[in-house]
Amino acid sequence: MTARAHRIRSIGALTSRIVAALLGGYALAALCSVAVLALPISKPQAVLAGQLASFAICAGVVIWAFAARSALTAWIGLALVAAVLGPLAWSAS
Repeated sequence: MTARAHRIRSIGALTSRIVAALLGGYALAALCSVAVLALPISKPQAVLAGQLASFAICAGVVIWAFAARSALTAWIGLALVAAVLGPLAWSAS
């Protein structure tokens, strides 16, 4: 029973990290691409900068999701960054 519980727990943590990498990466990349519009640059430059930055952010989130000490830490880090980018994206849109 203990080995089975340990296996379920480890699979759950891995699944959580995969979901954090996929959905968190997409969400933070989208938030960043919209938040860049709040910068004092022209709109075409902001759109281009946001799109280019979104690829790096998505890759960084995937790395973060699997480099964090635990799945909970990965989710907390993603939530903190989203809490910063959310109001910026809201004000820019």
